[in-house]
Amino acid sequence: MANEILINLNSGETRVALLENGVLVELYLERNSEQGISGNIYKGRVVRVLPGMQAAFVDIGLEKAAFLYVTDVHQDFDDLEFMMRARDDDGNGLPDSEEEDIPDLNTPFQIEDLLHEGQEVLVQVSKEPLGTKGARITSHISLPGRHLVLMPMVDQIGVSRRIENEAERRRLREIIQHIKPPGCGLIVRTASEGKGEPELRQDMDFLLKMWNNIQKRKAASPVPSLLHKDLDITLRAIRDLFTQDVERAVIDSQEEYHKIVDFCETFMPQLKSSIEMYDKGEPLFDFFGIEMEISRALGRRVWLKSGGYIVIEMTEALTVIDVNTGRYVGKRNLEDTILKTNLEAVKEIAYQLRLRNIGGIIIIDFIDMEKESSREKVFQALTEALKKDKSKTNILKISELGLVEMTRKRTRESLGRILSERCFYCEGRGFLKSRSTICQEILREIQRDIRDLRGDNILVNVHPNVANFLYDEARGEVEKLERRFSKRILVSGKSDYHLEQFEIHSNNGQFSVDKKEPEFL
Repeated sequence: MANEILINLNSGETRVALLENGVLVELYLERNSEQGISGNIYKGRVVRVLPGMQAAFVDIGLEKAAFLYVTDVHQDFDDLEFMMRARDDDGNGLPDSEEEDIPDLNTPFQIEDLLHEGQEVLVQVSKEPLGTKGARITSHISLPGRHLVLMPMVDQIGVSRRIENEAERRRLREIIQHIKPPGCGLIVRTASEGKGEPELRQDMDFLLKMWNNIQKRKAASPVPSLLHKDLDITLRAIRDLFTQDVERAVIDSQEEYHKIVDFCETFMPQLKSSIEMYDKGEPLFDFFGIEMEISRALGRRVWLKSGGYIVIEMTEALTVIDVNTGRYVGKRNLEDTILKTNLEAVKEIAYQLRLRNIGGIIIIDFIDMEKESSREKVFQALTEALKKDKSKTNILKISELGLVEMTRKRTRESLGRILSERCFYCEGRGFLKSRSTICQEILREIQRDIRDLRGDNILVNVHPNVANFLYDEARGEVEKLERRFSKRILVSGKSDYHLEQFEIHSNNGQFSVDKKEPEFL
């Protein structure tokens, strides 16, 4: 079954699903009220330089200042003050890229040599704001097209490492060396495979014109200002995801369909016939079974076909994945059972990391395997399964404890963070206090404040579930307090209360109740 792109538009929300052999592998979501800023170019002002962190905060007009590391600072020789302070530039100034085979930047500079407070800088958002952190930015500007990425700040050529054929890599590099103007850099994208000079030159000319327009706006715009906004999510999907492996893109919005067709006519006319309008009565994502997969991607526990399962726990600092045999008991021996479960879990873990877009530090707790050969099989299977992932990953060997430590590059919020929010009941803990714990807190609070509670009656307002527990399980403890302090404790269930919420106050009024048991008002 061929790969497909599905684009679903509802009021205020756009969702893009990438299917490989009919299976959802990537999901992108953008809401009108929360549009992404990655790829946008701003004219900003440095508001603070942090020598101890070798970074600076830059005001680009957002709620939070953006973060600029020293390795992301381009040495702008048009800045006279910098020319007087800077040393020789030995760095390449190349941007870090998930897809392209470009060397990392090593700079001999200190942040205080390059930036000062109040300085105007041209920057591009390289990473969306995540959680409480502001956006990460870079002054190494890159403008992606369909076939090429223009890097106007450097003079180098790169070829996507996903193009594996060496002869094809040489052919493309020779074309770029022939057409590239001096003083700028170009990266050949995966979509360029098999393309000739006319298509590559057309893409390059468009990107150069775009860069010239950005420079003109920079000269005329105040600080801070947005100089260039990247394509919206649907056109980015067509530009970046519509590779040779994708057979068609299906859209359920007439307006968006025509916009995409116009875009293809201009930049990729050969793909126009692969754009389809969805007009069936059943919703697009329901028809392809996507809604069920999205719900599954929010679950904590994911079942494997054999009966085993994995548990995914996300914290602020890292994600932990635990593998369990569950209902699977195997057929031969324990080692084979464990190995089969771990190998099956590897495929599901690689799939879930990509689908949920989980990034940062990841710890995988595989079921302990006694044989070194078994551990090596699982490690190799994980390495192979992650090759399809576009995000950069780094994996360490399985430890003696059966743990795999790995990292996955994080450039945007995970699917879970986008589709859900922190629980206002448990405040993100994932658990609530038990009814027994709450009851003990109430009894301790009564004893602590008993002398300040005037009158013969004490009224306790609680959630109905806690009220039932006080009446049944904790009845003996309540009666002891009544006898000890010669007061009557009256319990009132409030349906609008949080489970952990309670109030205690005295009441001098007369209540017709039996002293031996609390009463619900």
